[in-house]
Amino acid sequence: MLTYYVLYRDDQRAKPSGVFVVDEVKGHAVIWDHRQRAWSYNPDLAFRFLADFDNIDRFEPIDRSCMERIAGQVTGGVSLPDPEAIERVFQEVEQDQP
Repeated sequence: MLTYYVLYRDDQRAKPSGVFVVDEVKGHAVIWDHRQRAWSYNPDLAFRFLADFDNIDRFEPIDRSCMERIAGQVTGGVSLPDPEAIERVFQEVEQDQP
């Protein structure tokens, strides 16, 4: 099951600064990578951020429809991949692991 997170620069939550899509059960995540200007598979970064107590007020889970709207703001107009595409990425990673 996919969980969508919006991230903020600080605890004021004034403007979204990042987005994660996470499968917490299987340990997968895609994030919007600002440097590459692309969606990127990076569960280490996502789970480290979500587990850091200092970040507890800097993110919140949201539903897919909210994520679609917010993702466009954060990415500069790049669409959120559909759930099937995200799941395919996760499956490809699983197949590539020994």
